[in-house]
Amino acid sequence: VGDAVVGTEQCQVKDPVDLFLSGQVVKICAPMVRYSKLAFRTLVRKYNCDLCYTPMIVAADFVRSAKARDSEFTTNKGDHPLIVQFAAKEAQVLCDAARIVCPFADGIDLNCGCPQRWAMAEGYGASLINKPELVRDMVRHVRNQINNPRFSVSIKIRIHEDLKRTVDLCRKAEATGVSWITVHGRKVEERHQPVHYDAIKIIKQSMSIPIVANGDIKTLKDAENVHHLTGADGVMVARGLLANPAMFAGYEETPLKCIQDWVDIALEHGTPFTCFHHHLMYMMERITSKQEKKVFNVLSSTSAVLDYLNDHYGL
Repeated sequence: VGDAVVGTEQCQVKDPVDLFLSGQVVKICAPMVRYSKLAFRTLVRKYNCDLCYTPMIVAADFVRSAKARDSEFTTNKGDHPLIVQFAAKEAQVLCDAARIVCPFADGIDLNCGCPQRWAMAEGYGASLINKPELVRDMVRHVRNQINNPRFSVSIKIRIHEDLKRTVDLCRKAEATGVSWITVHGRKVEERHQPVHYDAIKIIKQSMSIPIVANGDIKTLKDAENVHHLTGADGVMVARGLLANPAMFAGYEETPLKCIQDWVDIALEHGTPFTCFHHHLMYMMERITSKQEKKVFNVLSSTSAVLDYLNDHYGL
């Protein structure tokens, strides 16, 4: 019984909606295909990351196939607060997926921002920003069918050419009970163009729920600047955390301790070699010379990588 009580206490502290009421900017690890899996989430949580998302999961496959569930979604006791991000275009399918993860996660997020061609062609991702009624319907269904009031339902969007349409979408979602909205400050067709932080600011001023800013945040200083520019309640980071998983703890570049932590966590989790190696390539990008990269990037086994890290960095 004592443990059970401690368990609920813990959940209450780690409620994602409560994070936004803390008055601090909430620091969030973005949903990243292949990369924001359990081992990496475990790493960034050690370095001041407040909230983590899973990679985007196609809800229909997840509901239909046990194999998809096993390969796409892994978590553990320390992996909280956790948001599971789904690609969906039908309310009931999203509800069914939400119901499956509800006992193991703190909320779900509906992807309305992925600009990849396949996602748009299937009616997922950023194509949803042009269907505010459908988004509203999906949020409402999950709200009605998941009877845990502390379970969050959020959406992640891109912006329209005409910002009034984005504000309209956000207001409709807010009226249906969405917990917060993450705004990637680019239009669907924009990739590396500057982020429209002014647009995020206008959205923030138009809403009363929390708004999270996303796009081109590479350092803790960037995160603070974006908070001041936009008034956003949280910042979500993707590539910045890949390059430096310790960035939320204020490190300018990946410290060796963080590389060591990654090795320990990845080995403990049985992370596949390609993923283990890719993360290290990202982390060491700024601290290795061209010559070193040439050598490191073609290593083809865990033992070769461990030997290299030992020889060059004493890890």
